[in-house]
Order: sequence, then structure tokens, then C-alpha cells
Amino acid sequence: MLCATSRLLAAREASALPAHPRGRAPAPRSRRRELHFPGHPELPPGDFLVGRFTKPSVPTGRRVILRKGRMPPAAGGGLAGSELRPRRGRCGSQAARAAGRDVATEAATARSPKRPALPSSRRFEAAGRWALLALVTLTSFASRFHRLDQPPHICWDETHFGKMGSYYINRTFFFDVHPPLGKMLIGLAGYLSGYDGTFLFQKPGDNYEHHSYMGMRGFCAFLGSMLIPLAYLTVLELSRSLSAALLTAALLTFDTGCLTLSQYILLDPILMFFIMAAMLSMVKYNSCANRPFSAPWWFWLSLTGVNLAGALGVKFVGLFIILQVGWNTLSDLWHLFGDLSLSMVTLGKHLTARILCLIVLPLALYIATYAVHFMVLNKSGPGDGFFSSAFQARLSGNNLHNASIPEHLAYGSVITVKNLRMAIGYLHSHRHFYPEGVGARQQQVTTYLHKDYNNLWIIKKHNSNSDPLDPSLPVEFVRHGDIIRLEHKETSRNLHSHYHEAPLTRKHYQVTGYGINGSGDSNDFWRIEVINRKFGNRIKVLRSRIRLIHLITGCVLGSSGKVLPKWGWEQMEVTCTPYLKETLSSIWNVEDHINPKLPNISLEVLQPSFPEIMLESHMVMIRGNNGLKPKDNEFTSKPWHWPINFQGLRFSGANDTDFRVYLLGNPVVWWLNLLSIALYVLSASVFAVAVQRGAHLPVEVEGLSQVLLRGGGQLLFGWMMHYFPFFLMGRVLYFHHYFPAMLFSSMLTGLLWDTLLRLCAWSLASYPLARCVHVLGILSLLLGTAYR
Repeated sequence: MLCATSRLLAAREASALPAHPRGRAPAPRSRRRELHFPGHPELPPGDFLVGRFTKPSVPTGRRVILRKGRMPPAAGGGLAGSELRPRRGRCGSQAARAAGRDVATEAATARSPKRPALPSSRRFEAAGRWALLALVTLTSFASRFHRLDQPPHICWDETHFGKMGSYYINRTFFFDVHPPLGKMLIGLAGYLSGYDGTFLFQKPGDNYEHHSYMGMRGFCAFLGSMLIPLAYLTVLELSRSLSAALLTAALLTFDTGCLTLSQYILLDPILMFFIMAAMLSMVKYNSCANRPFSAPWWFWLSLTGVNLAGALGVKFVGLFIILQVGWNTLSDLWHLFGDLSLSMVTLGKHLTARILCLIVLPLALYIATYAVHFMVLNKSGPGDGFFSSAFQARLSGNNLHNASIPEHLAYGSVITVKNLRMAIGYLHSHRHFYPEGVGARQQQVTTYLHKDYNNLWIIKKHNSNSDPLDPSLPVEFVRHGDIIRLEHKETSRNLHSHYHEAPLTRKHYQVTGYGINGSGDSNDFWRIEVINRKFGNRIKVLRSRIRLIHLITGCVLGSSGKVLPKWGWEQMEVTCTPYLKETLSSIWNVEDHINPKLPNISLEVLQPSFPEIMLESHMVMIRGNNGLKPKDNEFTSKPWHWPINFQGLRFSGANDTDFRVYLLGNPVVWWLNLLSIALYVLSASVFAVAVQRGAHLPVEVEGLSQVLLRGGGQLLFGWMMHYFPFFLMGRVLYFHHYFPAMLFSSMLTGLLWDTLLRLCAWSLASYPLARCVHVLGILSLLLGTAYR
């Protein structure tokens, strides 16, 4: 019967071949392709034949080579798609490649062995898939938008990101440790929904009153709702299993942590949206590998680049998904490089396409985000002091914007001195003394990031108490190498140092304010030096980089960057370091300069270019991120706490309000995810060893193992990339940092349990209720995740 079938097919193929236009056969060439024949009359239900057609040099017929296999069980959806197509080159989807060469769809076994599927049944199946996706999306949106207006007061970090949205509406410059895209989108959502940017966002618990806040919360809830259909589609593409995708959607829908994090004005739902969109786009363009340079291939590749720019533009954590996509791209290019059928020109096209879409396009969009950021925020605000004097000169309302100040420093001038190390600030003092046991009990000297009258100092000669601003006296300029005194304008105490140890930094000397009405001692004397200048040169405002050397001890004035305790108002420590090496922390410049006896010059020539602004802003953000420390009574956590759902985060309720919000994951979901990661490592290791050792696996097991290894491997790698780097970070960490990794662990859980249940159903195929194992297992997991 098999031979008869072969001859019949060969005859049909030969009769269907058109005659050659010139009456002769084409040049000899051979190609092979496979066709699956489910439901052969001589085979039991579930078996299939794989036919390999070899086209001979003379088109008089085709030979058919048939071999026998068995279809996977048809429980809960197909493994490799619902249609059977000739296989040419690489498969049309990742799941099809993962299923191996001999695995067809489970849906084929459900059809009659003698009757092919009707087009209407395929349309019905496609309609069912769309209906299920719509149901998942509707459930997601319903859960995220339920009681979105509650509580009607500020919750947790809404006080930061809501305020920053207001800054964009008011065009007021500010500083934040994260890139600007997420905050810009929040501000845009508020503006479009009628919010006028007048609410102060002072502290958690403050009522919104009549201010419109629902637009900003609604925007974050919308992106948070999109996480579930994105995860659903990603798992569906990796496994081609509706049950695996549905289980993943249920895990995320019923997780209280994801729900809570999506309902407030935060960056996290925006970040996770771009991460999941990038992951789905990457999986989709992988599935188009058999159609390179086609319209869908270009679309998904370009969309991957757009989402990568979005993820990095919200938080630097977006770098993790960039690394994952980069690894996938390198692996893809490596396999293409090993394909000897591809010419070097084709390989060059593949490489160029990926460079353009995954490097150039994201970089251009990321830079464009900053261009818009700097264009919108053109007014002076609370973030000025974090940046250099030249940067501040471009902000309208800043005292350096379109300003005219004396060019050269002279005695009697009132000045501010700014440290050149990013995010250190201005030399500052105030009327508070160091506490007992902390060096000498003298006036504190610190650095302060914001503009303040306590930043003003008067520069005087070390050996004269006469008033340099006396009109009868000539102007005398300060020069490189001069010995000077700096008198604090508000308290009339001199900048002073001695051999007492600094408050926080060992082996450094304490810096204080000392004296009465400008009179002190020789420990008030400092030698001013200009970097890379000769003795006697004048000192230019803003441009000259200076150091202050203590005359008695020989130490250099600088800032350690360490934050003082509450007695120091959490400002930064100033020390006198005996190490004379030139570092940015010991180099200063004169910013403000007031001297009525000197002519002024315009500062427009000092405004930096756009690349200089970009570089400086990133240096300030990186330093600000590394300097984040926990506040008193603040609930922080460690990375090992996160997967076990050890400790949550209080969003609201600290002020005895009626509505309390606490961020904590669903224990069933989180512990199931943790168990699934361990179980996946074990099962994947077993399959990987079996494959590597060349073990002969049944085609069903081989196909499911490839889905587990390839699809699950990508998800495990995503979880690792978004979790383990936090163990290396020195900054303060919170529970919400784990949620991008939690998305990947939930997708891995859905794919793993669906695959394991299919393997169980296959192993019990001889029992009557074998097909119920998969269905009952999935239903049990769905009901378990819904339990609170």
C-alpha cells in the first residue's frame, strides 16, 4: 500500500509539471522538501508519513521516500501550528524549529484520518484564537482599571514622578537619576488629560483634591494592562501552545504585585511595557527567519530597535533587555555565518540590517529623547546645582543665563565656589557646629547641591583686613599662587583646616569655619593654584580650574562625596586631603562673581554644545544612581528576598489614612515561579545531556524537549539578566526592582508546566484518560493562581 501511494503521488506530480518552453529539460539540479501525510489509511490514528521529494534532472516524475512517525497527543492545542506546509529552509516560527524535523501539529491528529480539515474549521480555529486573546486583554484591562482613582492621595513614588510630570508641563529643569522618556510620557499624559501642573506633590498622603491625576494614573495602568497580552503572545510564539500562553496570562493577571504596580504614577509599568514589547518583537523577527528582508522581517526587526530605545529611555535597567537581544542577534549571525549556501554579500546584508535596526535606530531615538528633554526643560529649577556652570548658563531664569559678570577674579569679590566632580555642589557653610566627638567643635563646612545664600564667600588677602571694595583703593586681581582667605559672607567666619581628623574620611583633615568677623589664625590661609597655569596669571571666572592648598598642613581642599548624618543636614563632607594627586573632587571653579568695581562680560560664549550636555547629564545620572542611600526608617530589601516574596513595600497608609496599599506578590504565583525555575533547570539539564549523548528519543519527546530547551532557555536567560546584576549593585534596592525578572519567570512557568503535562499525557497514552491529564493539570494551575 505504501508503494502504491508513492507511485500515485509521483504520477500526479509528473502530470502537473509544465512542458519546458524550448522543448528541453532544464539544467540538472536537485532539491528536496518534506510533506507530512497525516491519517494514512494503513497507519493507526496519530501516525503520519513524511515524504521527501527528489526532483530529478529530467522532469518525468518524482521519487517519493516515505517514513513513518507518530504525532504528538492533541491535548490543548497544537505544538507546531495548525497547518502543514512544505518545509523550505528554516521554519516559519521558533516553535516549529523547536519541534524538530519530524514533529507535525497536534491538531492534525484530531482530524479524521481520511478527511482533510475544511477551510471553515481553520477559520473557526483562528477566530477562537483571536477571541481568547481578546478575553485575556479584556480581563487584564478590567483588573488594572478597577478602582483606579483609589486612594485619592499620593502613593509612594508618585510624589517624585508626578512632580516631574508637573515640571515638564511647566518646562522647569530638574534632575533625576533615570533617563527622561518615562517622565516625559507621564507629563504628556497629564497635559492631554487636563492637568495643569500646579499640584505640588510634596509627600505621600497628600490629597489630590480638585487636581486631575487620573490621566497620569490611567496612562500607567494602560501600559501595565498591555503586559499580559504581550506575555501571552510571546509564550504562544515560543511554544505554539494556547494552554501555555493562557497559563502565563493567568499568572500575571492574578498577581497582586503586578496589579498594584500598574495602578499608580510610576516608571515601572512603562519600563516593563517596553521590555515585554522588545521581547515579543525579537521572538517575532526570529520566526520570520525563513523570509529574510521581507516586509514582516523588517517590521519586527525595526520594532525591536524602537522598543530597546524605549526601555533604555525609561531606566538604565533597560540595558538588560538590550544585552539579551544582543546575545540573540550574535547567535543568529553565528548560525548564518555557518550556512555555506549564503554568499558573503548576503551575510553582509544581514549584518548591515541588524546594525541599522538594533544599534543605529535605537541610538538615534535615545538621543532624540534627550533633545526633546533639553528643549522642553529650558527654565531654571531645582536641578541646576547638579550640573556645571556652563550647563546652567543655558537655562532661562538662572543667574548665569544671559548674564554679564566680571571676567577676572579680584580681592573683595563675592563668589561661589563649585566642585568640578559631578553632583557634589557648592562650597557651603552654616551656623551649625560639628557635634561633640567629631573633630573640633567649630562651624560646619560642607558642599550643597542647590543655590543658597550660604554658598557665598568673600575673597580677601591673608595679611590685610582693609576693605578691598573701598573706592579709594585700586582693583587688585587674584593671581595664580596667591595666599588668600575665604570669609563666609553670612557668618563672617573663615575657611579653616587643622590636624583634626575629618568626620567620615579617615586620614583626611577636618575643614571648619573659624574666627569672628573675619579675624582668625594662620590655619585660615590658603594658596590658590590654577591647573596648568604659570604663577602670576589672573584667574578667570568659570573657566579657570583651581585648587586650594592649605598653607600650614599642605593638604588640598576637596569633597569626599560622602553624605553626612542628620547633624550635617545630609549634605556632603568637605575634607582637606594630604594626597596631592589632582582629582575632580579637589578641583573647583568660581561660578558667581560680584564686584561693582569691575566691568562685566557676557557668558553666552560659555554655553556647551549638545554632545557636551548629553555627556554631562549621563555622568551626573550615573553618579546620582550610585549615591542613592536608604533613608531612616525606609523599607529596603536585598535581592535574595525578592523571588521568595519575603517582604513587600508600603505604598500608602503611613499617615493613618483609611485606604492602605501594600505592594506584595501573590504567594501562589511567586512560589510556583520559584519552583518552576528549579524544576526547569533540572529537566532541561536532563534533556540537554540526552541530546548531547545522542540518545534516541521518540519524536514527540524530541519535539517537546526542543521547545523546552530553546523557548524556555530564552526565558530563563531573560530572568537571569534582569535579576542577577542587582547582586553587584551598591545602591539602595527595593522590592519593585524584581518585577521585570518576575515577568520572565512567569512566562517560563507557563511554558514549563504545559510541556511537562504534555509529556505526562504522552507517557500515559495507553490509558483511556490520558488526554485528560493535560487538561486537568492546566485547569488546576489556573484555579490555583486565582486563589488569593
